[in-house]
Amino acid sequence: MLTTRFVPGAPNWLDLGVPDVDAAAAFYAALFGWTFQSAGPEAGGYGFFQLDGKTVGAVGPCQEEGAGPAWTPYFLTADADATSKAVEQAGGRVRTAPMDVFTAGRLATFTDPTGADFAVWQPGDVKGLEAVMEPNTLCWTELYTTDAAAAQDFYRSVFAWTYQDMTMGGELLYSVASAPGAGSGDDTAHGGILQLQQMHLDAGSTSEWHPYFGVTDCDAMYHTATQLGATPLIAPMDAAGIGRLAMVMDPAGAPFALLKGEPKTA
Repeated sequence: MLTTRFVPGAPNWLDLGVPDVDAAAAFYAALFGWTFQSAGPEAGGYGFFQLDGKTVGAVGPCQEEGAGPAWTPYFLTADADATSKAVEQAGGRVRTAPMDVFTAGRLATFTDPTGADFAVWQPGDVKGLEAVMEPNTLCWTELYTTDAAAAQDFYRSVFAWTYQDMTMGGELLYSVASAPGAGSGDDTAHGGILQLQQMHLDAGSTSEWHPYFGVTDCDAMYHTATQLGATPLIAPMDAAGIGRLAMVMDPAGAPFALLKGEPKTA
């Protein structure tokens, strides 16, 4: 379960890179009721998504040449430089070397060996998100990957994640990930790793991280999102033991999911 009592290796920040920040702010305001607060002229267009005065995410212009719109999860680290070295040693790629963000903290961005982008945040003045696990806030992170076994090995090496694997017919289908220090029990997980099937690979799917946002009515939010210009990816469906979920791609092209269920968001 996500929490704002962050532990190393668990998600503590989330941001969206898009070509048009104003358009993205308008979409998420209409969908989730988020407001946009600019981080100031020196931040290059970057700013914060807030709900009831609490930061629930951030958004800014795409920074890298050729980068497409995407949500990026950040995982807590006490030492971004050490994590950067661990990423390289485990076969990942450093996209942005560790750098200070004023006095807010220190970040670095990476690509894992299967091609998925992610980042780390070493807190300074900004510890992380101020609200999770509430309606219209982050409740889960998920990796779609071309090689689940390789992804597991990589994140285990970098963050010491442990996994609870779900298999069918001897094949790995899904791995639920927990960070060390999160405690014990079923409520310590913060995300999952899903092996893309051959039909997805044949259709051109690639490795990518995306967030789940908790909602009180998955069907209604899915309908609203598509009415606002989002592209349907997965229509609302029941997942045994999880709840009701759906996935869309926002008007800019960034995928995210909606979840009504466990963890409880209502």
